[in-house]
Amino acid sequence: MAVIELKNVRKYYGALEVIKGVDIRVEDGEFAVFVGPSGCGKSTLLRMIAGLEGIDGGDFLLDGRRMNDIAPDKRGIAMVFQSYALYPHMSVAENIGFSLDLKKVPKATIRKEVEAIAEILQLTDYLDRRPAALSGGQRQRVAIGRAIIKKPAVILFDEPLSNLDASLRVQMRAELQRLHRDLKATVVYVTHDQVEAMTMADRIVVLKGGEVAQADAPIALYHRPDNAFVATFIGSPRMNLVPVTIARAADGKAEVTAARLGAIHIDDSAMPLPTGPAQLGVRPEHLRLAADADGDFDSEILVVERLGVETYLTIGSLDQPIMVRVEGDIAMRPGDRARFSIDRQSCHFFDMAGRALPRA
Repeated sequence: MAVIELKNVRKYYGALEVIKGVDIRVEDGEFAVFVGPSGCGKSTLLRMIAGLEGIDGGDFLLDGRRMNDIAPDKRGIAMVFQSYALYPHMSVAENIGFSLDLKKVPKATIRKEVEAIAEILQLTDYLDRRPAALSGGQRQRVAIGRAIIKKPAVILFDEPLSNLDASLRVQMRAELQRLHRDLKATVVYVTHDQVEAMTMADRIVVLKGGEVAQADAPIALYHRPDNAFVATFIGSPRMNLVPVTIARAADGKAEVTAARLGAIHIDDSAMPLPTGPAQLGVRPEHLRLAADADGDFDSEILVVERLGVETYLTIGSLDQPIMVRVEGDIAMRPGDRARFSIDRQSCHFFDMAGRALPRA
């Protein structure tokens, strides 16, 4: 068992409070990802769990045991850092087995354990090499091997893929998921990359300014964000946010009006939207090209970004751009005008403070 609980955890640097009463629970065997922009406190929280930063308020519990004052090496937690921090004069085998060597474990036992770890991480053919002779992905696997040879109940990852190129990051994401399935350890993974979070996590904790903005399964965050911050942080490209005014139409539906988009009617009979100023959130994939006689609004195309299987159009205006996802082979150029429709069922609404308004 390795259940992590952070209860009203706080951290101060002088008079500055950087972690503001955070409550998080990570279940045994769960792959949890802490995600958020730079400076939101995600790495600080990770270091507090590891024991590398003190806890100034609240409690960190591991399987119900209070760990605030337990030394890092007594917590049964392993940590993989952003930098590989391998010993350059040691071989791969020596780097992986170093912690066991410090404990005076017999050489034969160390070799057996190292070979088992190397097989899991596909490093068997590289055990006699030194770090300088390895690729970035191989070095990261060595750093992971050095952590997991201790058989920790909890493994912490602090942006471990940020130094790798794009193709290697994709490969390492798959390898880390496979490793998690094999080890069945509790994992807390920190990243600023929401794509990493969405593709790897059982549960995502979105942090903002030292507080939890929302914690839920990836697809729940995508479909049911609690606030505009989470809505625009989760999903790539980000959700479009448009200032609107909500009124009641003659047929009783919500009439949503925005500059340049005109008015659209939304059936909100199951849960009526409050009238007044608000923000409409719509993802690029929920906007569609429409025939000239149909659709909700027309707009000039400002930018065309072709990615092969899909193309992204930037429409609207420079001060209020809106992104639309369309088919990859669409024949459009900047300066063209087109008509668009909005998927009513996929609209999100937020008040002016960014809080989600209820939808059925």
